[in-house]
Amino acid sequence: MDPSHNKPMVHRSEEEIQQLTKRLKRIEGQVRGISKMVEEDRYCIDILTQILAVEAAIKKVGFSLVERHTKHCVAKAIADGNGEESIQELMTVIQRFTK
Repeated sequence: MDPSHNKPMVHRSEEEIQQLTKRLKRIEGQVRGISKMVEEDRYCIDILTQILAVEAAIKKVGFSLVERHTKHCVAKAIADGNGEESIQELMTVIQRFTK
């Protein structure tokens, strides 16, 4: 994350941070499991199935962040009269995220 990013934002609660961190640590464990499967020369389809599970988990975290950003940061920018830039930024990231 770029610390010089000076966009107005609504900070996450401790609970939100803990939930995201927990999900990401679970994904990290899944990735380590995939690495171990490769080292053990496991069946390709089994490895690919686990890769798909990791991709789905990452997307779920991403969509959770998109939803939260929309409901909090974008909504605040709109309420403050600065919505156009925030909406364009959101649309750009959604386009990149859904490729």
